[in-house]
Amino acid sequence: MRIGELATRTGVSVRALRYYEEQGLLTSARSNGGQRHYGEMAAERVHLIQMLYGAGLSSKTILDLLPCVDAKVTTPQSQAMLNRERDRINEQITGLVEVRDRLDAVIALSLNPASGCTTVDTVTAAP
Repeated sequence: MRIGELATRTGVSVRALRYYEEQGLLTSARSNGGQRHYGEMAAERVHLIQMLYGAGLSSKTILDLLPCVDAKVTTPQSQAMLNRERDRINEQITGLVEVRDRLDAVIALSLNPASGCTTVDTVTAAP
């Protein structure tokens, strides 16, 4: 399939797909005219890349993990890398929960009449 079709199938921009290739995360064959052509498994690969990016992994980390994914093999190094990434994500989650809890406290305080906060109903006047 061509790059436009892969972009449509995956919901990922053509620009992002080119970037994935530059980073070594995705491969394509080239036609005589220089057009990229991807195999049927490319969409699955793009979804995996998106999932790993969504988890906060860097291009380099993803590149380091892909050979293990492709070979369906785990190594002590890949397990250590995955554990480090999981720990990093857990730290982010903990931080976000703390921020959310503080925000909830501010919201509750702002809604409490005893806090002295004045609620102002804003209405935009027509010019």
